[in-house]
Amino acid sequence: MEEYGKNPKLSYNQYLKVEELTKLQETLSDPTSHDELLFIIIHQTYELWFKQVLHEIDATINWLGEGRKFRVNHSLKAATSIERIMVSQIHILESMAQIGFLEFRDKLNPASGFQSMQFRELEFVSGCKDRKILDFFEFDDFAHGRLKKRFESPTLGDAFWALLEREGFEVNDRAGRMESIVKILERPEAHPELFIMQDLLVEHDEQIALWRGHHVLMVERMLGMKRGTGGSEGAGYLRTTLSKKFFPEIWEARTYLEI
Repeated sequence: MEEYGKNPKLSYNQYLKVEELTKLQETLSDPTSHDELLFIIIHQTYELWFKQVLHEIDATINWLGEGRKFRVNHSLKAATSIERIMVSQIHILESMAQIGFLEFRDKLNPASGFQSMQFRELEFVSGCKDRKILDFFEFDDFAHGRLKKRFESPTLGDAFWALLEREGFEVNDRAGRMESIVKILERPEAHPELFIMQDLLVEHDEQIALWRGHHVLMVERMLGMKRGTGGSEGAGYLRTTLSKKFFPEIWEARTYLEI
């Protein structure tokens, strides 16, 4: 038996490509601002979380198509668990001194978080499709190609309602969808996996809404009402996104639930 750690065929650093990973944080400020490394690492970490959440949602859509309700709920639980971390992670940025952030912020122009392709993919696949956002990415062939595919593909909601239809629920219009959710809410024990599923979809919606809310408060705390680096209204623009919902019928159905 080989001695542990001696001439390993595969090492931790090799498997996770740690050497390459730690070289990906290239600062732009000169001299380098102390807080710029933190800013880059937080946002690179977000992009990795977005990748994993998209992986889970894509799997969820496949499980929904196959009627594998347990696997659907398993992947949704993974996605929402990550999203809870995403919400709390935003506050690490608040450890930066405001003046420290300003030392390198102008170097980011015209880059902006608005340009996060994967977050836009997450919105599209969850049901918030916006042609204006798709058109915004026309300058970037790679991003536009991925977003166009998401824009033209069925959403998580489409797959969920299709499953309910196969399960015998009426989902042809908004009223039918809400009535179907009310039926599931009225008797959780009759449809336990569907009850958990609709609740996890609401949680996915809620966690992204919380992320938006915490994000706008973080921006206001750091920058007040300064314009965004990409030319947006900064916190003002972010506030316009707070009312977005991926699954409005599931939320509204709660209004009509009675004893």
